[in-house]
Amino acid sequence: MSGKPNHLHSDVAIVGGGIIGSSIAYFLAANEDFDGSVIVIEKDPTYAGGCTARSVGSIRQQFSTPENVRISRFGFDFISNAATLLQVNDCGPDINLVRSAYLILASADGLTQLQSAYETQRGCGADTELLEESDLSRTFPWLNTDGVVAGCRGIRDEGWFDPYSLLTAFKNKSLSLGVHYVQDLAVTVRQQSNRVTEIQLASGRQVKCGSIVNAAGAESGKFAQSSGIHLPVSPRKRCVFVFRSSDPVEDLPLLADPAGFYVRPEGDCYICGWTPPENAPDPVDESLDVDYEIFEESLWPNLARRIPQFETIRMTRAWAGHYDFNSFDQNGIIGTHPEVPNYLMATGFSGHGLQQAPAVGRALSELLVYGRYISLDLSNLGYERILTNTRYAESAII
Repeated sequence: MSGKPNHLHSDVAIVGGGIIGSSIAYFLAANEDFDGSVIVIEKDPTYAGGCTARSVGSIRQQFSTPENVRISRFGFDFISNAATLLQVNDCGPDINLVRSAYLILASADGLTQLQSAYETQRGCGADTELLEESDLSRTFPWLNTDGVVAGCRGIRDEGWFDPYSLLTAFKNKSLSLGVHYVQDLAVTVRQQSNRVTEIQLASGRQVKCGSIVNAAGAESGKFAQSSGIHLPVSPRKRCVFVFRSSDPVEDLPLLADPAGFYVRPEGDCYICGWTPPENAPDPVDESLDVDYEIFEESLWPNLARRIPQFETIRMTRAWAGHYDFNSFDQNGIIGTHPEVPNYLMATGFSGHGLQQAPAVGRALSELLVYGRYISLDLSNLGYERILTNTRYAESAII
């Protein structure tokens, strides 16, 4: 560590430089009412194994809780204007935004949940529509609707984009605004009374800080535990498979099936993934090894049943990534620890953190600058619900 200072100082230290941490850094540095310093601690500046770079990069309005719908409405608007908002030296990023739609299907067992989520979405201003089985058959002639009673489709403000490009844009803009990125691993924190005073890094260095934000993604629970804080967040592995079809499907949205799979176009190919059923094993898994049997045993048979044109497909590649999975209620944990007022967290998004990063970054910056939410009240997503064992569940997990 020659040439590097042993003690660093910052008004705000953000642990984790992925999409959430870098968004918080950007919104802080861009706020005219903030005149402090920001350090982002990230162990891997390539982000090769991080949650963000291995995401499928999609955004939707179709959630079951009002906060998540409103978060994504802001997120889509921000992403649509990222080339302007995140430009550096008159050069704006190209995140390759594809404006498309989600189509979430429901069986009879899931109809009430789908209808309830739809009403929530409409009440929050999202442009979604509920389709009956006959509507689905007419609108999507390639779709086998056996076992499906309804579906919900986004009319606008949904689609997918390049996650790594958005992350890079947030980071580059933050750097241009004076944020300092440190390549290191945050190990634990030191406290005096009920306040964090210092972060200990794996290199032996220390970061003295006024406030800390735990945005360490899938590792945020482990980092919190090292400081005596219980955070029910752990890495859950999800595999993504790319395939080609000899009989392409026209106008395919991102389709989420009640059998537990999703599929969407990706250039001249398709990508798909699988969500374990609620009663199936879903262990903590830190590896990035691809479980190829998922494709053969679960994905392909269900794909071919729902979309018969996918009976003859060929998998071309695959990768694995992690959700920062909140095992408590699958919703983000955002805000200040009620017993440690300068310890904030933004984690546990259970697969939808990428699309929520702009709104979460804005929200955390408001807490740090003003001590309260200004733009969007996210109090229901606070840590207090963990302490009181009060779930605020997001049912629309894909």
